Amino acid sequence: MKKILFFVLVSFAAIAQNDFVKQNYTKYEYKIPMRDGTKLHTAVYVPNNASETIKYPIMMQRTCYSVAPYGEGKYPTRLGPSSFLMKDKYIFVYQDVRGRWMSEGTWTNMTPNNPGNEASTPVDESSDTYDTIEWLLNNVKYNTGKVGQWGISYPGFYTVAGAVDAHPALKASSPQAPVSDFFFDDFHHNGAFIQAYIFTFPVFGVQHSSPTTQAWYQMINISDMKDGYQFQLDLGPLKNANKYYKDNFYWQETVEHPNYDSFWQKRSILPHLKNVKHAVMTVGGWFDAEDLYGPLNVYKKIEKNNPGTYNTLVMGPFGHGRWSAETGHTMHSNVYFGDSIATFYQKNIEAQFFTHFLKGPGDGKTGLPDAYLFDTGNKEWKQFDKWPSASAQKLTFYLNSDGKLAQTKSAKVTASTYISDPKKPVPYSEDLTSMANFTPFAYMSEDQRFAARRPDVLVFETDVLTDDITLGGEIFAKLKVSTTGSDADWIVKLIDVYPANEPNHPYMPDKKMLMANYHQMVRSEVLRGRFRNSFEKPEATVPNKVTDINFQLQDVLHTFKKGHKIQIQVQSTWFPLIDRNPQKFVPNIFKADEADFIKATHKVYSDSKIEVEVLK
Repeated sequence: MKKILFFVLVSFAAIAQNDFVKQNYTKYEYKIPMRDGTKLHTAVYVPNNASETIKYPIMMQRTCYSVAPYGEGKYPTRLGPSSFLMKDKYIFVYQDVRGRWMSEGTWTNMTPNNPGNEASTPVDESSDTYDTIEWLLNNVKYNTGKVGQWGISYPGFYTVAGAVDAHPALKASSPQAPVSDFFFDDFHHNGAFIQAYIFTFPVFGVQHSSPTTQAWYQMINISDMKDGYQFQLDLGPLKNANKYYKDNFYWQETVEHPNYDSFWQKRSILPHLKNVKHAVMTVGGWFDAEDLYGPLNVYKKIEKNNPGTYNTLVMGPFGHGRWSAETGHTMHSNVYFGDSIATFYQKNIEAQFFTHFLKGPGDGKTGLPDAYLFDTGNKEWKQFDKWPSASAQKLTFYLNSDGKLAQTKSAKVTASTYISDPKKPVPYSEDLTSMANFTPFAYMSEDQRFAARRPDVLVFETDVLTDDITLGGEIFAKLKVSTTGSDADWIVKLIDVYPANEPNHPYMPDKKMLMANYHQMVRSEVLRGRFRNSFEKPEATVPNKVTDINFQLQDVLHTFKKGHKIQIQVQSTWFPLIDRNPQKFVPNIFKADEADFIKATHKVYSDSKIEVEVLK
């Protein structure tokens, strides 16, 4: 569990000393004062050969996950986002954000942004970044006056926040898998609570009384748990989690704010991505189960609001943060994408970006495209002048009631029907042990045959493709539905069905798995029905009334090959990835009783459609 939590730190918390780091860098620790007097613990690693004639740019990461090892004589195993940049040498800076680990202050999740960075502006992550940079420029010798920032996951949020009202010395930012809005990423998807995150709340919902080098929060003991699905089902309604988290402030905030009210709205960094002047390279993984919404929307917001700013999007065939460490054979779940893809990214994309803006001319002529994206079907990198591509063509697939996924709508509107029982919810994975992990990881490309064979999952499928078809861009589900209940979740999954003669590859992690007829999930998303018209003001569904359910799945770049089929699955439970909807409208599902959970009959009508973008 702990190694999953700290993976996003790329092993910076490890205390094992690395010869290269210790032999080539000198470590300093500082308590840097912010404008309100709060002091933030900061570790600085300066190349040993730095001098008046050999100066280095600063590369900084701000984190809530600890900048351990603590102590000026203790060194991490690696510095920077990659070994390439570490060996090229920068002044590397790591900082505990306020209220975390060795820093003073009070911890706040997704600190609300206060526009502007004047001396009188209330503190936030933007001002803390600004004040830190100003102090470093004036107090760390042999810097060039240029600063870069990067971070993965929550540190990705701090990178985005630091790019807002940025210090003029900040020349390059790379938010990677950045959290941008907890109501649409990480803890929620379109208002549905991500119950698979329930084990994480101690990390984010407990304050510590004073700076510390030791973890001060107590995790739920799940060391003996084998079947995560059953544990979550036995928990019952979410109100029962209070026995673990009655004193956890973040859990209580989540419970008391079930809708997208001002509490969540002011914690979104996306509305503040204006007047960004320095270079930004946003990085994500197509199979990131935690933060897929963040990188796509950070890139798009900067692109829309800041014409002329150097703004690049990179999306690879990775799970959460996996581009930061080479694995050799690049896998996600059972799917093999090629070899040394992380190294290619680190050397030819990431290092090229930072080197150009921090050590090179910085004129934007990096040789990199506006979007450097991996086609997860053809298994190759593609370059685009913009994203979504201007050459993309719209295509509509209809969910015909005969189970066909067709480009023509049925002459007569009919319905596909299923019964959804929240007491017997559809699992999101067949891997029950993975459901006991700290967060989900592999399901984003897992085999979906088990779901296709359930009576409470609708399946719509094309004929066998006679030509390749590349879906590249945005996807929208526009469903016409009805239910006998007064609320429901609507889950749409886009699936690549492999041919019956597909061979297994040499690196199969599950030797019993067959790639023949593999149902690879390519993209998936949920909309909680109560939020169909407004995330701020939920509404009950009128029983048996045909209702529009419209929502966006996250972007995709995937070639469905000749001989494969395109499949859409529709269901209403996805457990315990998301919490169970009672299917009877209640004001707050976090406070629902067991008796509120009812069976309901759902219908999906044949004029429902999936709108995609196709690249020729």
